[in-house]
Amino acid sequence: MTQEGSQTISQEMMTFIQNHPTSFHVVAGMGEILEAAGYTRLLESTQWSLKAGGKYYVTRNGSALMAFQIPRTDYNGFMIMASHSDAPTFKLKENPEIKTAGAYTTLNVELYGGAILSPWFDRPLSIAGRLLVRDGETIRTQLVKIDRDLVLIPNLAIHMNREVNAGYKYNVQRDLLPLYGGGDARSIQRVMAEAAGVSPEAIIGSDLYLYNRTAPSIWGEGEEFMSSPRLDDTQCAYSSLRGFLESTPTNSVAVHAVFDNEEVGSSTKQGAASTFLKDTLMRINAGLGRSETDYLCSLAQSFMLSADNGHALHPNYADKTDPVNQPVLGGGVIIKYSANQKYTTDGVSAALCKTLCEGGNIPHQVFVNRSDILGGSTLGNLSGNQVAINTVDVGLAQLAMHSPYETGAVSDTACMVALARQLFDSSLVETGAGEYTFV
Repeated sequence: MTQEGSQTISQEMMTFIQNHPTSFHVVAGMGEILEAAGYTRLLESTQWSLKAGGKYYVTRNGSALMAFQIPRTDYNGFMIMASHSDAPTFKLKENPEIKTAGAYTTLNVELYGGAILSPWFDRPLSIAGRLLVRDGETIRTQLVKIDRDLVLIPNLAIHMNREVNAGYKYNVQRDLLPLYGGGDARSIQRVMAEAAGVSPEAIIGSDLYLYNRTAPSIWGEGEEFMSSPRLDDTQCAYSSLRGFLESTPTNSVAVHAVFDNEEVGSSTKQGAASTFLKDTLMRINAGLGRSETDYLCSLAQSFMLSADNGHALHPNYADKTDPVNQPVLGGGVIIKYSANQKYTTDGVSAALCKTLCEGGNIPHQVFVNRSDILGGSTLGNLSGNQVAINTVDVGLAQLAMHSPYETGAVSDTACMVALARQLFDSSLVETGAGEYTFV
């Protein structure tokens, strides 16, 4: 793809990130895109009427989503790409207003996920999430986003904290409370209600988060780099959706899966460790009149890309990277390995992934942690507890992971879109013990 084409895809992805600041907004935005493309929304609480050639999606908790395309003929298995919608941030506590000296109002927050804390200071922030609103006898969900600079976490002057540049340990309860207004500031519930167009008294629940207002940027001598909030993991989630919509499955069911709560362990009902994927696949199988044995046969001929960004070689910390496997920005898709199975990649799944990359002329590179540095985990090894299929962990290389402003390469988004499209257009056949063919 040309540099102009790659830049267009990355710019569209960053615009999506900017317009969808929480996991709830990401899933709602994807739902709108899917419906515009002819997908029918299903509810987990109702019977599903599925048909060959049908296009459907279902959500859970408003923050996780499964979309699937059923081929017009019988299928071998499921081609799945899984990513996640959440990112490290701060969540507002109940009754969040704290008054100080009658002059200031700060908001009481707690940390969500493993964030780098220092970059959250002294930058424009706002609040977004969901409200639970009483509407007669019904409790409904209302998304809300304050689309202006609303709060800021001010640093303490260096004159009062001489150790700030010498490894200062931040205390979230004291150091990271955002300044919201003067001593007479209105309650945040009233402000959120006004933004949502509901009465404050109607709000009976909420999940509200801080989000970074700094606009995404394409930069570098050759405009080869980009920086944005929440690249991890909306870059993979958006790439999966785009490749999914550009694909035409013929012998497999294509599944675009987006989980929530990866940053806090994935153990929720909408996380990768939940039954969401299993429930969806089993309902597809049953909805098309197939037996339990058919389902198990399909799993043996299924393949999943667990897509979550990984670490690039850092120009200032090359010693933090494995001596020989050093993925770089702009090097294409990364295949992630871990001997202790924090990543699910093994010889079989790596070979299958490399075959997809070669078939689509997609550049790829290898990521492993230094053997003396403990790495993180991701989606694949957790979802495998519910749906046991061949899975490879992939992602895109980035810098400053878990910062509120992360950096990647402009060209890499197009590589992940291409891999997603290649996956969804393919079908896996098990031709013998340990023998596989893509058709």
